[in-house]
Amino acid sequence: MTEQEARIIELRQLADRFCEERDWDQFHGLKDLAIGLSTESNELLQLFRFKNDAESKAIIEQPERKSAVEDEIADVLFFLLRLATRADIDLAQAFERKLAKNARKYPVDLARGSNLKYSEFDQK
Repeated sequence: MTEQEARIIELRQLADRFCEERDWDQFHGLKDLAIGLSTESNELLQLFRFKNDAESKAIIEQPERKSAVEDEIADVLFFLLRLATRADIDLAQAFERKLAKNARKYPVDLARGSNLKYSEFDQK
């Protein structure tokens, strides 16, 4: 087991214990957790809404505002961890598998420095 895998397991256990202590499993069906993940992702997005790159970077340079970003990222992670736990998904394994798929879709020689979707590459 890698250090990253061990850390993910530890974080999942922290989230699970937090929810068990509050008897929240009853509210954490897969649909509800997916909704929570989306909701928290949108709360993160709201912090950057209508901001250009310079304004977005300025948010991170201000401790109070950076803390708000950290809080929202942590909320996203919480719901992701809970969803993975409840769906019996190994996050590290799923991530590595998806990254390998993306590597095939986005080969370096075609994707480097490009923001095109893989289906837009000229594969001649």
